[in-house]
Amino acid sequence: MPKVLIADKLSPAAVAIFKERGVEADVITGLSKEDLLKIVDQYDGIAIRSATKITADVIKAAKNLKVVGRAGIGVDNVDIPAATAAGVIVMNTPFGNSITTAEHAIAMMMALARELPAANASTQAGKWEKNRFMGVELYGKVLGLIGAGNIGSIVADRAKGLKMRVVAFDPYLSPERAADLGIEKVELNDLLARADFITLHTPLTPDTRNIISADAINKMKKGVRIVNCARGGLIDEAALKAALDSGHVAGAALDVFEEEPAKSNILFGDDKVIATPHLGASTSEAQENVALQVAEQISDYLLTGAITNALNMPSISAEEAQKVRPWIALAEKLGAFVGQLVDRSVDSVEIVYEGTASELNQKALTQAALAGLLKPALPDVNMVNAPIVARERGIKVSETRRGQQGAYEGYIKVTAVVGDSTRRVAGTVFSDGRPRLIQVKDINLDAEFAPRMLYVINEDKPGFIGKLGTILGDAKVNIASFALGRSAPGQDAIALVEVDGGVPEKALAEIRKLPPVKQATALAF
Repeated sequence: MPKVLIADKLSPAAVAIFKERGVEADVITGLSKEDLLKIVDQYDGIAIRSATKITADVIKAAKNLKVVGRAGIGVDNVDIPAATAAGVIVMNTPFGNSITTAEHAIAMMMALARELPAANASTQAGKWEKNRFMGVELYGKVLGLIGAGNIGSIVADRAKGLKMRVVAFDPYLSPERAADLGIEKVELNDLLARADFITLHTPLTPDTRNIISADAINKMKKGVRIVNCARGGLIDEAALKAALDSGHVAGAALDVFEEEPAKSNILFGDDKVIATPHLGASTSEAQENVALQVAEQISDYLLTGAITNALNMPSISAEEAQKVRPWIALAEKLGAFVGQLVDRSVDSVEIVYEGTASELNQKALTQAALAGLLKPALPDVNMVNAPIVARERGIKVSETRRGQQGAYEGYIKVTAVVGDSTRRVAGTVFSDGRPRLIQVKDINLDAEFAPRMLYVINEDKPGFIGKLGTILGDAKVNIASFALGRSAPGQDAIALVEVDGGVPEKALAEIRKLPPVKQATALAF
């Protein structure tokens, strides 16, 4: 019988799930690291919240450990690389608090509309300032969602119930999914210009950091109200403070901040600001949900091998691991290549497995390709939840297996359809086990993946390579390798340049200005 240690406080209902499923569960909370090290080798699984630290030392001592389940989203208290190296699956429960977080955003928006905190403080101080607090209705107002994933879609549903009109900016939201939600998909500038209320529901990435900037605020209508229950760093707090002081922004409701715990902040003390201490997931129902989910997930894995919401590699048998791993790496890199070339929603993805690739674990390869494709925009995507995220965003996924037809014993080709255009890339694994690119846009070439690369499409004209090299040299960028391919003399050509340290934005802009250049993109793998 599998044995699980519940190291942090979980609902009794979660304990009951383990026992009902045939998993022995010991509840021992408040363990010191030393005490945990003494007993951890007795367990096949560990269920935690945020208190218990699953360090590399703990994983090393846990000779029988197969899975760690975190009841909640954050896994900062788990050494995931060490777990992966030891073959330990790490799971979390990313969707257990979606409704709670969405409801908190709606509550913040309503409180902001009617100035409830300030009115409450005034009334309890005995002032009775009835004429001071002149709020606004939500009825008929335009709500702008920045991010329309799991939580954003719930907010949209609730807002529609309040008879608001909902517009959304989300590069990965398909028109079909928007239609299903009954919302209008728009570009960011359109949303900023039209919205009476703006709520944020997006992860913090280099692209979304300070997405609400001074420039963005200047594009908003006067009197807009902003709600952020997603991530600190999405809003330039100094720019927001200036807009509140000028009256351009009527109010802001914030559950998250650039620095947390937020013991002080430039926005504190302003009657136009409602602040809560990261309460998005703080309801008894949400805490119960994540506890029940982690118990189900750990039980499923230990009893059937099923994996849900894993944050590292999916389970692969020892017999196939050595053969499959390089192909998984290839699939993820091919997806990442395409994902970094996409700046809006992907309609569909087709993955072709040919030759030896068609004989491998197709599920793992497809999940790896989807994770690579989605991760540039959604860092929390992993190999296990990538199909779910793709399905939520209306991305159609098709797979084709076929025998060897070309010169390579096996290869993978990933094609993404984006509107009227396609992005296509293919690769293989050589005998040394290293993934290689063999085709981009149906143009043959041979290139290794590198941590930093420059991808250029240009007209095949004399002198271009020299000009490209000069710009990179002037920018102190060292070229490690250079791969070329072309469709025909004088037609489209592709350059894939491995560079040390990346390409500065200024140099990239100069390359894009060269007359033969059609596209120049910096890639990271």
